[in-house]
Amino acid sequence: MNIFRLAGDMSHLLSILVLLLKIRATKSCRGISLKTQELYALVFVCRYLDLFYSFISVYNSVMKVTFLATAFSIIRYMRYDKVVKQTYDKEQDTFRYAFLIAPCLLLALVMNHKFTVTEVLWTFSIYLEAVAILPQLVLMQRTQNIDNLTANYVALLGAYRGLYILNWIFRYFHERHYRQWIVWISGVVQTGLYLDFFYYYYLAWKSNKRLQLPA
Repeated sequence: MNIFRLAGDMSHLLSILVLLLKIRATKSCRGISLKTQELYALVFVCRYLDLFYSFISVYNSVMKVTFLATAFSIIRYMRYDKVVKQTYDKEQDTFRYAFLIAPCLLLALVMNHKFTVTEVLWTFSIYLEAVAILPQLVLMQRTQNIDNLTANYVALLGAYRGLYILNWIFRYFHERHYRQWIVWISGVVQTGLYLDFFYYYYLAWKSNKRLQLPA
């Protein structure tokens, strides 16, 4: 494992911890998209099926279990906690799952490395992760209710993807047979979705003001 992969994993993990901190400390999920959280849970379930039949390393297994557990913990808070669920912006978080899930599933059936159930589901998870942040970005644009913890959560998610791109570049030049076109293209698309957010995030940080996205 190289430093970019490790930093990317830690950024991803930290983003989830920041989100859990926001929910537990403030007893609020205002500004957080449940749609995005459920899409990420679906991504993890489809991607980490190999936990049942393949062992890579203790680190790999622990990270997968952690991402699964935290994803469903966030959903549980937002759906079932009596206090937290009252703060959910349900009327604004209306992005339709089908507009993301259906095209990603269709693309996974057509473009994959091998046409098997596990490989198609893994590929589907790659495509879906690339666009899973869209409901969150749309919600922030609609409500303009972007506190520092929510902004930092999204920023850390974006940093995770950017660091993974550096990881792929590093591996391309240091591993002779490393070619992952599906992963690479999906990762670039995902990173592109964050560019507008990072522009306004930087402006807010520079001026020491609260983040606001254009409606």
